[in-house]
Amino acid sequence: MKNGSNFVIYAALVGNMLVAGIKFVAAALTGSSSMLTEGVHSMVDTGNQVLLLYGHARSRRPPDHDNPLGHGRELYFWSFIVALLIFSLGAGISIYEGILHIREPQPIERPIVNYIVLGLAAVFEGASWAFALREFNHKRGGKPVWQAVRDDKDPTTFIVLFEDSAAMIGIAIAAASIFASVTLDLPVLDGVGSVLIGLVLAGTAVLLARETKGLLIGERADDMIIADVHRLAAEQPGVIAVNGILSTQLGPNQIVVTLSLEFEDALLTPAIEDAVNGIETRVRDTHKQVTALFVKPQTRAGYEKARKRLSESLTDA
Repeated sequence: MKNGSNFVIYAALVGNMLVAGIKFVAAALTGSSSMLTEGVHSMVDTGNQVLLLYGHARSRRPPDHDNPLGHGRELYFWSFIVALLIFSLGAGISIYEGILHIREPQPIERPIVNYIVLGLAAVFEGASWAFALREFNHKRGGKPVWQAVRDDKDPTTFIVLFEDSAAMIGIAIAAASIFASVTLDLPVLDGVGSVLIGLVLAGTAVLLARETKGLLIGERADDMIIADVHRLAAEQPGVIAVNGILSTQLGPNQIVVTLSLEFEDALLTPAIEDAVNGIETRVRDTHKQVTALFVKPQTRAGYEKARKRLSESLTDA
Protein backbone atom coordinates (compact mmCIF):
# COMPACT_ATOMS: atom_id res chain seq x y z
CA MET A 1 0.00 0.00 0.00
CA LYS A 2 1.29 3.42 -0.85
CA ASN A 3 2.26 5.73 2.02
CA GLY A 4 -0.19 8.39 0.81
CA SER A 5 -3.16 6.02 0.91
CA ASN A 6 -2.02 4.68 4.26
CA PHE A 7 -1.89 8.16 5.75
CA VAL A 8 -5.35 9.02 4.38
CA ILE A 9 -6.91 5.99 6.09
CA TYR A 10 -5.25 6.62 9.44
CA ALA A 11 -6.15 10.32 9.37
CA ALA A 12 -9.79 9.44 8.69
CA LEU A 13 -9.76 6.75 11.38
CA VAL A 14 -8.47 9.07 14.11
CA GLY A 15 -10.80 11.89 13.08
CA ASN A 16 -13.90 9.68 13.02
CA MET A 17 -13.12 8.13 16.42
CA LEU A 18 -12.88 11.57 18.03
CA VAL A 19 -15.95 12.90 16.25
CA ALA A 20 -18.12 9.85 17.07
CA GLY A 21 -17.39 10.20 20.79
CA ILE A 22 -18.28 13.87 21.06
CA LYS A 23 -21.39 13.45 18.90
CA PHE A 24 -22.81 10.70 21.11
CA VAL A 25 -22.15 12.79 24.23
CA ALA A 26 -23.92 15.74 22.65
CA ALA A 27 -26.87 13.58 21.58
CA ALA A 28 -27.25 12.26 25.14
CA LEU A 29 -27.16 15.80 26.59
CA THR A 30 -29.54 17.44 24.12
CA GLY A 31 -31.81 14.65 22.84
CA SER A 32 -31.17 15.65 19.22
CA SER A 33 -32.09 13.05 16.62
CA SER A 34 -29.80 14.63 14.02
CA MET A 35 -26.87 14.53 16.44
CA LEU A 36 -27.50 10.87 17.28
CA THR A 37 -27.63 10.13 13.56
CA GLU A 38 -24.35 11.94 13.05
CA GLY A 39 -22.80 9.87 15.86
CA VAL A 40 -23.90 6.64 14.18
CA HIS A 41 -22.53 7.94 10.87
CA SER A 42 -19.10 8.62 12.41
CA MET A 43 -19.08 5.25 14.18
CA VAL A 44 -19.82 3.44 10.90
CA ASP A 45 -17.06 5.44 9.17
CA THR A 46 -14.61 4.41 11.91
CA GLY A 47 -15.43 0.76 11.33
CA ASN A 48 -15.06 1.28 7.59
CA GLN A 49 -11.50 2.58 7.96
CA VAL A 50 -10.63 -0.49 10.04
CA LEU A 51 -12.02 -2.73 7.28
CA LEU A 52 -10.02 -0.88 4.61
CA LEU A 53 -6.81 -1.39 6.61
CA TYR A 54 -7.73 -5.06 7.08
CA GLY A 55 -8.41 -5.44 3.35
CA HIS A 56 -5.03 -3.92 2.48
CA ALA A 57 -3.25 -6.27 4.88
CA ARG A 58 -5.05 -9.31 3.46
CA SER A 59 -4.40 -8.27 -0.16
CA ARG A 60 -0.63 -8.22 0.41
CA ARG A 61 -0.42 -11.90 1.40
CA PRO A 62 1.78 -13.98 -0.93
CA PRO A 63 0.32 -16.54 -3.36
CA ASP A 64 -0.50 -19.97 -1.94
CA HIS A 65 -1.86 -23.31 -3.12
CA ASP A 66 -5.49 -22.16 -3.24
CA ASN A 67 -4.73 -18.67 -4.56
CA PRO A 68 -1.82 -19.03 -7.00
CA LEU A 69 -2.19 -15.46 -8.30
CA GLY A 70 -2.27 -13.87 -4.85
CA HIS A 71 -4.97 -12.22 -2.76
CA GLY A 72 -5.12 -8.77 -4.35
CA ARG A 73 -8.91 -8.75 -4.72
CA GLU A 74 -9.33 -8.97 -0.94
CA LEU A 75 -9.05 -5.16 -0.94
CA TYR A 76 -11.83 -4.87 -3.51
CA PHE A 77 -14.04 -7.26 -1.53
CA TRP A 78 -13.67 -5.30 1.72
CA SER A 79 -14.15 -2.01 -0.14
CA PHE A 80 -17.47 -3.36 -1.41
CA ILE A 81 -18.41 -4.40 2.13
CA VAL A 82 -17.67 -0.83 3.26
CA ALA A 83 -20.17 0.47 0.69
CA LEU A 84 -22.79 -2.00 1.94
CA LEU A 85 -22.21 -0.96 5.56
CA ILE A 86 -22.63 2.72 4.69
CA PHE A 87 -25.95 1.84 3.07
CA SER A 88 -27.31 -0.64 5.60
CA LEU A 89 -26.02 0.79 8.89
CA GLY A 90 -25.27 4.44 8.16
CA ALA A 91 -28.21 5.24 5.90
CA GLY A 92 -30.62 2.67 7.37
CA ILE A 93 -30.24 3.73 11.00
CA SER A 94 -30.28 7.43 10.10
CA ILE A 95 -33.55 7.16 8.18
CA TYR A 96 -35.10 4.91 10.84
CA GLU A 97 -34.14 7.29 13.65
CA GLY A 98 -35.44 10.24 11.64
CA ILE A 99 -38.82 8.60 11.04
CA LEU A 100 -39.17 7.82 14.76
CA HIS A 101 -38.44 11.43 15.64
CA ILE A 102 -40.89 12.70 13.02
CA ARG A 103 -43.63 10.50 14.48
CA GLU A 104 -42.80 11.48 18.07
CA PRO A 105 -40.90 14.79 17.95
CA GLN A 106 -39.00 15.89 21.07
CA PRO A 107 -37.70 19.39 21.71
CA ILE A 108 -33.94 19.86 21.64
CA GLU A 109 -32.39 20.81 24.97
CA ARG A 110 -29.25 22.97 25.21
CA PRO A 111 -28.83 23.43 21.42
CA ILE A 112 -25.61 25.40 22.00
CA VAL A 113 -23.93 22.06 22.88
CA ASN A 114 -24.86 20.73 19.45
CA TYR A 115 -23.45 23.78 17.70
CA ILE A 116 -20.14 23.48 19.55
CA VAL A 117 -19.88 19.76 18.78
CA LEU A 118 -20.77 20.24 15.12
CA GLY A 119 -18.12 22.95 14.89
CA LEU A 120 -15.49 20.59 16.33
CA ALA A 121 -16.69 17.81 14.04
CA ALA A 122 -16.35 20.10 11.03
CA VAL A 123 -12.73 20.80 12.00
CA PHE A 124 -11.82 17.11 12.39
CA GLU A 125 -13.75 15.94 9.33
CA GLY A 126 -12.46 18.88 7.31
CA ALA A 127 -8.85 17.99 8.09
CA SER A 128 -9.41 14.37 7.06
CA TRP A 129 -11.23 15.52 3.91
CA ALA A 130 -8.35 17.85 3.01
CA PHE A 131 -5.80 15.03 3.32
CA ALA A 132 -7.94 12.71 1.19
CA LEU A 133 -8.54 15.41 -1.44
CA ARG A 134 -4.82 16.20 -1.67
CA GLU A 135 -3.94 12.54 -2.21
CA PHE A 136 -6.77 12.08 -4.72
CA ASN A 137 -5.71 15.14 -6.74
CA HIS A 138 -2.10 13.90 -6.71
CA LYS A 139 -3.17 10.53 -8.11
CA ARG A 140 -5.62 11.81 -10.73
CA GLY A 141 -3.25 14.33 -12.30
CA GLY A 142 -5.15 16.27 -14.95
CA LYS A 143 -8.05 13.82 -15.34
CA PRO A 144 -11.64 14.89 -14.65
CA VAL A 145 -12.86 13.77 -11.22
CA TRP A 146 -15.29 11.07 -12.37
CA GLN A 147 -12.84 9.73 -14.95
CA ALA A 148 -10.17 9.50 -12.24
CA VAL A 149 -12.56 7.57 -9.98
CA ARG A 150 -13.41 5.13 -12.77
CA ASP A 151 -9.75 4.63 -13.69
CA ASP A 152 -8.41 4.34 -10.13
CA LYS A 153 -7.44 0.75 -9.29
CA ASP A 154 -6.93 1.53 -5.59
CA PRO A 155 -10.36 2.53 -4.19
CA THR A 156 -8.98 3.50 -0.78
CA THR A 157 -8.51 7.20 -1.43
CA PHE A 158 -11.78 7.92 -3.21
CA ILE A 159 -13.75 5.89 -0.64
CA VAL A 160 -12.34 8.00 2.21
CA LEU A 161 -12.85 11.18 0.16
CA PHE A 162 -16.50 10.35 -0.56
CA GLU A 163 -17.11 9.30 3.07
CA ASP A 164 -15.65 12.56 4.35
CA SER A 165 -17.59 14.57 1.77
CA ALA A 166 -20.82 12.89 2.93
CA ALA A 167 -19.80 13.64 6.53
CA MET A 168 -19.30 17.34 5.78
CA ILE A 169 -22.70 17.50 4.06
CA GLY A 170 -24.23 15.65 7.01
CA ILE A 171 -22.79 18.15 9.47
CA ALA A 172 -24.28 21.03 7.47
CA ILE A 173 -27.70 19.32 7.36
CA ALA A 174 -27.59 18.57 11.09
CA ALA A 175 -26.69 22.17 11.94
CA ALA A 176 -29.44 23.54 9.67
CA SER A 177 -32.10 21.16 10.98
CA ILE A 178 -31.23 21.83 14.63
CA PHE A 179 -31.26 25.59 14.05
CA ALA A 180 -34.61 25.43 12.22
CA SER A 181 -36.07 23.12 14.85
CA VAL A 182 -35.16 25.48 17.69
CA THR A 183 -35.83 28.78 15.92
CA LEU A 184 -39.22 27.77 14.48
CA ASP A 185 -40.15 25.65 17.50
CA LEU A 186 -40.76 22.68 15.21
CA PRO A 187 -39.02 19.63 16.73
CA VAL A 188 -40.14 17.54 13.76
CA LEU A 189 -37.51 19.28 11.61
CA ASP A 190 -34.78 17.57 13.63
CA GLY A 191 -36.14 14.22 12.45
CA VAL A 192 -36.35 15.50 8.89
CA GLY A 193 -32.63 16.32 9.15
CA SER A 194 -31.88 12.73 10.13
CA VAL A 195 -33.77 11.41 7.11
CA LEU A 196 -31.90 13.80 4.79
CA ILE A 197 -28.56 12.67 6.24
CA GLY A 198 -29.61 9.07 5.64
CA LEU A 199 -30.44 9.85 2.01
CA VAL A 200 -27.01 11.46 1.52
CA LEU A 201 -25.37 8.33 2.94
CA ALA A 202 -27.50 6.06 0.76
CA GLY A 203 -26.49 7.98 -2.38
CA THR A 204 -22.83 7.81 -1.39
CA ALA A 205 -23.07 4.08 -0.72
CA VAL A 206 -24.68 3.37 -4.11
CA LEU A 207 -21.96 5.33 -5.89
CA LEU A 208 -19.16 3.54 -4.02
CA ALA A 209 -20.76 0.13 -4.57
CA ARG A 210 -20.99 0.81 -8.30
CA GLU A 211 -17.33 1.77 -8.57
CA THR A 212 -15.96 -1.07 -6.40
CA LYS A 213 -18.15 -3.71 -8.07
CA GLY A 214 -16.26 -3.34 -11.34
CA LEU A 215 -12.93 -3.87 -9.58
CA LEU A 216 -14.29 -6.85 -7.65
CA ILE A 217 -15.56 -8.77 -10.68
CA GLY A 218 -12.44 -7.98 -12.70
CA GLU A 219 -11.48 -4.94 -14.77
CA ARG A 220 -8.84 -4.71 -17.47
CA ALA A 221 -5.63 -2.90 -16.70
CA ASP A 222 -5.06 0.75 -17.55
CA ASP A 223 -5.09 1.43 -21.31
CA MET A 224 -1.65 3.07 -21.19
CA ILE A 225 -0.12 -0.02 -19.61
CA ILE A 226 -1.78 -2.31 -22.17
CA ALA A 227 -0.56 -0.14 -25.04
CA ASP A 228 2.99 -0.21 -23.67
CA VAL A 229 2.91 -4.00 -23.25
CA HIS A 230 1.71 -4.24 -26.86
CA ARG A 231 4.63 -2.07 -27.99
CA LEU A 232 7.24 -4.03 -26.02
CA ALA A 233 5.96 -7.34 -27.38
CA ALA A 234 5.83 -6.07 -30.97
CA GLU A 235 9.43 -4.81 -30.73
CA GLN A 236 10.77 -8.22 -29.66
CA PRO A 237 12.87 -9.83 -32.43
CA GLY A 238 11.10 -12.88 -33.88
CA VAL A 239 7.57 -11.57 -33.24
CA ILE A 240 5.55 -11.03 -36.43
CA ALA A 241 2.39 -9.65 -34.82
CA VAL A 242 0.59 -9.17 -31.52
CA ASN A 243 -2.78 -10.81 -32.08
CA GLY A 244 -4.41 -9.68 -28.85
CA ILE A 245 -3.97 -8.92 -25.16
CA LEU A 246 -6.11 -9.93 -22.20
CA SER A 247 -5.50 -8.29 -18.83
CA THR A 248 -7.08 -8.43 -15.39
CA GLN A 249 -6.50 -6.12 -12.43
CA LEU A 250 -6.17 -8.35 -9.37
CA GLY A 251 -5.21 -5.54 -6.99
CA PRO A 252 -3.89 -1.97 -6.98
CA ASN A 253 -0.41 -3.24 -7.90
CA GLN A 254 -1.21 -6.67 -9.32
CA ILE A 255 -1.95 -7.20 -13.02
CA VAL A 256 -2.18 -10.44 -14.97
CA VAL A 257 -1.53 -10.20 -18.73
CA THR A 258 -2.02 -12.83 -21.43
CA LEU A 259 -0.52 -12.28 -24.89
CA SER A 260 -1.34 -13.99 -28.15
CA LEU A 261 1.73 -13.65 -30.41
CA GLU A 262 2.57 -14.82 -33.90
CA PHE A 263 6.25 -15.74 -34.23
CA GLU A 264 8.37 -16.17 -37.33
CA ASP A 265 7.90 -19.63 -38.86
CA ALA A 266 11.64 -20.31 -38.89
CA LEU A 267 12.00 -19.96 -35.11
CA LEU A 268 12.66 -23.17 -33.21
CA THR A 269 11.35 -23.82 -29.68
CA PRO A 270 14.50 -22.55 -27.86
CA ALA A 271 14.38 -19.30 -29.85
CA ILE A 272 10.68 -18.82 -29.08
CA GLU A 273 11.42 -19.45 -25.40
CA ASP A 274 14.18 -16.84 -25.46
CA ALA A 275 11.83 -14.35 -27.12
CA VAL A 276 9.15 -14.96 -24.48
CA ASN A 277 11.70 -14.51 -21.68
CA GLY A 278 12.87 -11.27 -23.31
CA ILE A 279 9.32 -9.91 -23.47
CA GLU A 280 8.63 -10.90 -19.88
CA THR A 281 11.81 -9.22 -18.62
CA ARG A 282 11.17 -5.98 -20.48
CA VAL A 283 7.52 -5.80 -19.40
CA ARG A 284 8.30 -6.42 -15.73
CA ASP A 285 11.21 -3.99 -15.75
CA THR A 286 8.90 -1.31 -17.14
CA HIS A 287 5.70 -2.18 -15.25
CA LYS A 288 6.41 -3.87 -11.94
CA GLN A 289 2.70 -4.21 -11.23
CA VAL A 290 2.51 -6.89 -13.95
CA THR A 291 2.95 -9.84 -11.59
CA ALA A 292 2.10 -12.58 -14.09
CA LEU A 293 2.53 -12.66 -17.88
CA PHE A 294 1.48 -15.56 -20.09
CA VAL A 295 2.34 -15.87 -23.79
CA LYS A 296 0.53 -18.10 -26.28
CA PRO A 297 2.27 -18.62 -29.66
CA GLN A 298 -0.55 -18.49 -32.19
CA THR A 299 -1.27 -17.52 -35.77
CA ARG A 300 -3.74 -14.76 -36.45
CA ALA A 301 -6.20 -17.26 -37.91
CA GLY A 302 -5.87 -19.49 -34.85
CA TYR A 303 -6.41 -16.51 -32.55
CA GLU A 304 -9.58 -15.41 -34.37
CA LYS A 305 -10.90 -18.97 -34.30
CA ALA A 306 -10.28 -19.24 -30.54
CA ARG A 307 -12.02 -15.89 -29.94
CA LYS A 308 -15.04 -17.07 -31.90
CA ARG A 309 -15.23 -20.29 -29.87
CA LEU A 310 -15.01 -18.31 -26.62
CA SER A 311 -17.74 -15.92 -27.72
CA GLU A 312 -20.02 -18.80 -28.70
CA SER A 313 -19.44 -20.67 -25.43
CA LEU A 314 -20.24 -17.55 -23.37
CA THR A 315 -23.38 -16.93 -25.41
CA ASP A 316 -24.55 -20.53 -24.96
CA ALA A 317 -23.87 -20.35 -21.21
